[in-house]
Order: sequence, then C-alpha cells, then structure tokens
Amino acid sequence: MTLREQAVFNRVDTTIADRASRRKPSRKTGTREEWLAARLELLKAEKALTRRSDELARQRQEMPWVRIDKEYRFETDDGTASLADLFRGRSQLLIYHFMFGPEYTAGCPLCSAIADGFDGFVVHLANHGVTLCAVSRAPLAKLQAYKRRMGWSFGWASSFGNDFNYDFHVAHSKEEWDAGAVDYNFREVDFRPAEESPALAEWASTVGTDFATYRREGPGVSAFALEDGVVYHTYSAYARGIDGLWGMYRWLDRAPLGRNETGFWWRRHDEYDSQ
Repeated sequence: MTLREQAVFNRVDTTIADRASRRKPSRKTGTREEWLAARLELLKAEKALTRRSDELARQRQEMPWVRIDKEYRFETDDGTASLADLFRGRSQLLIYHFMFGPEYTAGCPLCSAIADGFDGFVVHLANHGVTLCAVSRAPLAKLQAYKRRMGWSFGWASSFGNDFNYDFHVAHSKEEWDAGAVDYNFREVDFRPAEESPALAEWASTVGTDFATYRREGPGVSAFALEDGVVYHTYSAYARGIDGLWGMYRWLDRAPLGRNETGFWWRRHDEYDSQ
C-alpha cells in the first residue's frame, strides 16, 4: 500500500488503517538494573492509563439512556426476534455490528478477528447479566454458514430488511455514499476517494465485493439496557473506538516488536498457512 493509499484509508476507517504509520520502537540493550529503572517509569505511565480508563468507564455508565420505541425484527437461530428478545432474559445487551452485508460472500476479516476474541468469553458475560451478540444485514442463512465455517458459538442475528444498521450508523445508503456524506463515527465522511486504491480494492475482494459495497457497512459496538419492558440505547462506538475490543492487539502491544505492521497482515483464522 502506498503512503497516499494509507492516508486515504486513514480517513476512511482508522480502525483498520493507521497501523502502518506507527513508529517501530527502537531496540536497545542494557543491564538488569537499567531494565528495572525503565520498567518502574513505564509502570507509572501504565497506572495512570489504568486510572484514566477507569474514569472513562465511569463516564460511559453516566451517559443518558435513550428510549427505543421503534420496532425492529431480526432473524435468529430461534426464529424471528425483537430487540428486547435479543437480551435473552438478561437486563443488558451488547451488540457487535459485524460487517457482513447482503452482497458479501464472507464476513469481513477485521470483524472476524474481533469475533475470534469475544466468542470465547460470551459465556462469562452471560453469567454476569450481559448478553453479547452480533448483528449483520446479510440474510440469516449466510450468517449461519459462515458461523459454522469459523466454528463460533455466539448469537448472531440478521437485520436483513430492517433499518437497525442504518439507524445506528453502521450501514449507509448508496445515496449517502454518492453524496460524499456518510454518517459514521459521529461525523460525515466522504469515503469515495478510497475507491481509487488498488490495495483497498484487494481488501474488499476478500468479501467478494468492490470497495464501495464493502464499506457501505461499518464496524461498531452498541449497548442497550432493558428495564420494565422498555429498551434503552446507552452507548455506541465506532472506528478506533472499538480498538480495545480487538483482543489480539492487546497482546501484540506487549510483544517485543509491538504491532510491527506495514499493511493488512491478518486473515480469517482458517486462511493462514500455519495454525
């Protein structure tokens, strides 16, 4: 990917993008005493970040709740469901907006990597009063086939034919796209220049579409509460706001070379040469 293509994609979706521009850490050697002194300095910064993260979590919980009166109907493994049904008897719901549009032949590799992470801990959330599920616009049969391929067990609902993804700004009409006014991450974005990028066209081909069709879907997470039979929207995040949900990066950030990226290196977990 050229620097120009990278810059374009940075504007398109920084969740994927500003990886290649990260400065690689310089390598140096030292004594155990020098290592310990540097580690103690870093520990101060890590503790400050932890405290700041705790404060941000508190602020998220203090966001006003917005009542959802619109009726949405989803297709699930258990049949047609309302938004309230997706809570599955619990009081809290987290929805991962998984990029899998009706025209896709497979799920987005980015979203697939994130799903690999949360598939294993949905059971823990469920036993703490929180249901986590994915929602995508593709028909249910496509989602079920891909879920079987990936070996996942989390709940996955199809919003095919309803406005849910559009209302929560993770699906965008062709008219929005053509006008250069896509509402994503709480701002209007013109994604059209990215259509000129061969690298992004190749990335979109992993789901069987061109880039415009691919990126008229978007990744995100939304939170909901159910109280006295009423559903409330409490939180949403997009772009790098979901970076913290991408489990493998929390580990890479602690590896000696960090993220060490120059482009789109990750694949679906069944597409690597070695497992």
